[in-house]
Amino acid sequence: MLRAHGANARKIFDLIWTFGAVAVTTWLLVMLVLAMALFRRHLAEASRSPLQIDSDQESRLIRAVGIATALTVVVLIALTIGSFFAGKSIASLSGSETVIVRVTGHQWWWEIRYPKIDSSHAIVTANEIHIPVGESVKVKLDSLDVIHSFWVPSLAGKRDLIPGRPSELSLIADKPGIYRGQCAEFCGYQHAHMAITVVAESRKAFDAWRSRQDSDAVTPIADEERRGQAAFLGTGCALCHAIRGTLASGTVGPDLTHVGGRRSLAADTLAMTPGALAAWIADPQSIKPGAKMPRIALSADDLNAVATYLGSLE
Repeated sequence: MLRAHGANARKIFDLIWTFGAVAVTTWLLVMLVLAMALFRRHLAEASRSPLQIDSDQESRLIRAVGIATALTVVVLIALTIGSFFAGKSIASLSGSETVIVRVTGHQWWWEIRYPKIDSSHAIVTANEIHIPVGESVKVKLDSLDVIHSFWVPSLAGKRDLIPGRPSELSLIADKPGIYRGQCAEFCGYQHAHMAITVVAESRKAFDAWRSRQDSDAVTPIADEERRGQAAFLGTGCALCHAIRGTLASGTVGPDLTHVGGRRSLAADTLAMTPGALAAWIADPQSIKPGAKMPRIALSADDLNAVATYLGSLE
C-alpha cells in the first residue's frame, strides 16, 4: 500500500500519510507538553508547598486544556472531511470502465470471469486477473461461501465479499507490472494461502491474452499428453474441473482450460512449474491442508502424464 501504482491507491496513499503526519505531530506535541509540565512541577515543588494552590496557574491550565480539546475536535473533523472527500474522489473514478471482471471468492481461491463479448466465450480463469494499463477496470465481487475481502494494495483499497451482497470497485494501473493481492478477511484454515495476482499489460498484450483465453483447450498431439488427457477425463478430476473443448465440465474447482499459462497454482501457493504441478496433483492436502481438492489415486506414469497434459494447456 506504500507503493501506489493506480489512481485509487494514490488517494489512499495520500490519506495514509496525512493521518500518519497528524498522528506523529500530535504525539510529539503531547510529549513536549508533558515534559514541560513535569519540569515546571519539579521547580514548583522545590519553591513552595505541594498543598499551595496558584489560582493564576490554575486558570492558565484550564485555558490550555480547553484549547487542546478544541484543537482535537478541529483535527478530528478535518480528518473526517479529508477521508470523506478521498472516498468521494475514488468513487468518481468509476463509471468509465472499459473492461468488466467478475471475481467470486471461494475457500480458498478466486474465480475470475470475463463476460462474453460479441461472439466470444465467457472467459473463466482462476487467481489471476489481466487488465490493460491506464484503463479503468470494473471488478464485480461476490462470494459463494463465507466472507472474503479483495485487496490489491498497490492498485486499490479493500472491499469485502459478503455472500448474497454483491459489491464492486475499480482497478487502474499506471504502468505494466505484476501486482499481488490477498484475501484480507479471515475466511478459514487456508486464509493466508488465498492470494491473487493482477497482471497489468498494454492493451495489445491484453487483447492477445484475451484472444488466447477465448479459444478451446489445445488438442493433445504427443502420446504423453494424450495419455494425460485420458487419465484426467477417466478419474474424478473431470467431475470438479472444466476444460473447454473436452467432456470435462465440472464447476466445483477452477476452470483448467488454459491452466498451463498461469503464473502460479493453488492461489499463488506454488509457482507454475512441472514439478509443482505434479506435486499439487499428487497430494494437494500436504501442500494446502483443508483445501476442497481431494487426493486422486494415480499411478506414477499417469501422474506424470496428467501434469504434462495440464502444463501444455496454455
